[in-house]
Amino acid sequence: MSTIVLVHGLWVTPRSWEHWVPYYEAKGHTVLTPAYPGFEVEVEALRADPTPIASITVPETVAHLEKVISALPEKPIIMGHSFGGTLTQLLLDRGHGAAGVAIDSAPPEGIRVSPPSQIKSLFPILNNPAKRHQAAGFTAEQWHYAFTNTLSEQDSRAAYERYAIPAPGGWVWAYGLLANFTPGKQETWVDFANSDRAPLLFIAGGADHIMPPSVNKSNAHHYKAPGTVTEYREFPGRSHWTCAEPGWEQIADTALDWALAHAR
Repeated sequence: MSTIVLVHGLWVTPRSWEHWVPYYEAKGHTVLTPAYPGFEVEVEALRADPTPIASITVPETVAHLEKVISALPEKPIIMGHSFGGTLTQLLLDRGHGAAGVAIDSAPPEGIRVSPPSQIKSLFPILNNPAKRHQAAGFTAEQWHYAFTNTLSEQDSRAAYERYAIPAPGGWVWAYGLLANFTPGKQETWVDFANSDRAPLLFIAGGADHIMPPSVNKSNAHHYKAPGTVTEYREFPGRSHWTCAEPGWEQIADTALDWALAHAR
């Protein structure tokens, strides 16, 4: 097992994995960091003109990732952070991946836990219905609360300047607010009873504001199909920025060791 696919989340690009790529490559792995459609350009370009990502859809994104993964010579380990965790779950549900790791994952449809810190984190996107049709982002202060609350203001600002971009506001509205109140299966629905799904690990940060541990724990506990492997691990004191904040190597090692041990 040598190939790893890292799936980024919202409000960032594949640049968010820039520490993990050489770290895993040094261990002998091939590492891919596919961007969502429209997210291929640099952070600075998307800040200057975020319109290319305002109307992108989840089905388009999943189809793009499926194309990338299907072209690989082997089933890869798929790891996703934040909304990338949702996409990882969708991909595993569709038969992709030898193992999956969802880090600080946004929930698919059916997870009804919404802690106060999550509502506060997402409020800057949900406070105006017009943002459903826009690429909507955070201010540096809002980013500090939602993503990097364990960092100093100075370090949070540096991370914001290096990585932060707007994201499709419609995704936050559709999947963060309305999915569980809309009849029928939505675009982030997964079959929790799928007995053919590859092993899946959830990693949660104990201090995560935007995707708190209770959200990830509830998500993990929804998977109950006999014969499948689903595990949950929580790291106290770590924020949503756990893949880049100090000590990220522990998260990277835990994710990789578990995936290699359980890959099928």
